[in-house]
Amino acid sequence: MKILRDILYRVSINAVVGDTGVSVRNIHFDSRKVSQGDVFVAIKGSLVDGHGYIEKAIAQKASAIVCEKLPQVLIDGITYVEVDNSNKALAVLASNYYESPSENLKLVGVTGTNGKTTVASLLYQLFKKAGYKVGLLSTVKILVDNKEYKATHTTPDSLTINKYLKEMNVEGVEFCFMEVSSHGIHQSRTEGLLFEGGIFTNLSHDHLDYHNTFAEYRDVKKAFFDKLPSSAFALVNADDKNGSVMLQNTRAKKFTYALKSYADYKAQILENQLGGLLLKVDDNEVWTKLIGSFNAYNVLAIYATAELLGLEKFEILRLISDLESVSGRFQYLISDEKITAVVDYAHTPDALKNVLETINSIRTKNEELITVVGCGGDRDKTKRPKMGHIATELSTKVIFTSDNPRSENPEEILKDIEKGVEPYNFKKSLTIADRAQAIKTACQLAQPNDIILIAGKGHETYQEIKGERFEFDDFKTVQKFLKQLQK
Repeated sequence: MKILRDILYRVSINAVVGDTGVSVRNIHFDSRKVSQGDVFVAIKGSLVDGHGYIEKAIAQKASAIVCEKLPQVLIDGITYVEVDNSNKALAVLASNYYESPSENLKLVGVTGTNGKTTVASLLYQLFKKAGYKVGLLSTVKILVDNKEYKATHTTPDSLTINKYLKEMNVEGVEFCFMEVSSHGIHQSRTEGLLFEGGIFTNLSHDHLDYHNTFAEYRDVKKAFFDKLPSSAFALVNADDKNGSVMLQNTRAKKFTYALKSYADYKAQILENQLGGLLLKVDDNEVWTKLIGSFNAYNVLAIYATAELLGLEKFEILRLISDLESVSGRFQYLISDEKITAVVDYAHTPDALKNVLETINSIRTKNEELITVVGCGGDRDKTKRPKMGHIATELSTKVIFTSDNPRSENPEEILKDIEKGVEPYNFKKSLTIADRAQAIKTACQLAQPNDIILIAGKGHETYQEIKGERFEFDDFKTVQKFLKQLQK
């Protein structure tokens, strides 16, 4: 049990009605989870307003309500706390309730459009190999040293974040690497956390269904760096013009990395093959199993972060050479028929362009590059024609298919994608709404030495259609169809 006034520490409060000395058993923002002695925080969401569920929370024996607007009828014996921003209040309450767990380890946040999962996951790998107890909060999974939990969001809600950070404290975790999404920043999920450092990977077209404009999207990312303390470091990609924007108002110590520009940490690609990359990093050569120029940036970010966190640079390079690729990030297999299949999470125009350019830099012109790609429903529609244009420009054949259509009609999504195809590329594209059939067709079209790229879903093991999630794994699906061809 905690005392309400103790966990209200650092929360910006407008009004209090009732006794703040009441005991608190737990904190919830979902009224369905509330039970006796809990605090219910009413959050205004994009689809549902938690203020409409205050009565339900009280009926389920909540002892206190935190909200942005007090109800017209106040119930005796219930403590009401009015705040300006319930999202921020929830984050600070969560941190206080779990006894500020971020202060008991070194927490590093990774933000940007592409590369967040790879950088955070590989940093986890590297520090584990270096002998430390490490935590990971990512799109793919949550790790508390060796314990694995399923992830549901890029940046979990603030209660979940602090719950796992507390568990990391109990397990003696020294470092934690966390993906920080623009949604998470905008919804104050990282409020109240103490970061040791922040990493900016890049910024490109994404989430404009949520943020409305690119400038707004950029500024939300920037807000993460604005809030870093002077004790932290801010590491940004200097080859991205938005890198300097991230550093404009930060109090953190500023560092840059780049392949092309002047930077504190520099790298050069010496060899780029299907088997990996040979890089020169700060005048030292290192081989990595990761593939493509975009991964050269990721490796450099990892190297710089590890050094800023105190690891010795030659030890870092040794560990980098032993890192394994992240699930669904340029994950590939080669069939007995010598057909290469690549599964990648590329779901933005920039990410798709990067992965296609990487494959084209490796393959010879005698091999076909067959791309299977779609776009998610209920998300940024403006990127769809761009994805169609990039796919057909940089592939020899393209099959447009469903991604996660969610509540949208898959055929309408595909029509949006097709709008980006230039007339001279019409002949190289076809549309198959069923994703399994699209992958099967790609396998049937492929000849020995050809390359199939299946883009968009990467590590995801489901497909979301009309509010339901159906089991679907791109890697297992292409593996199955390529095996069938061998019979």
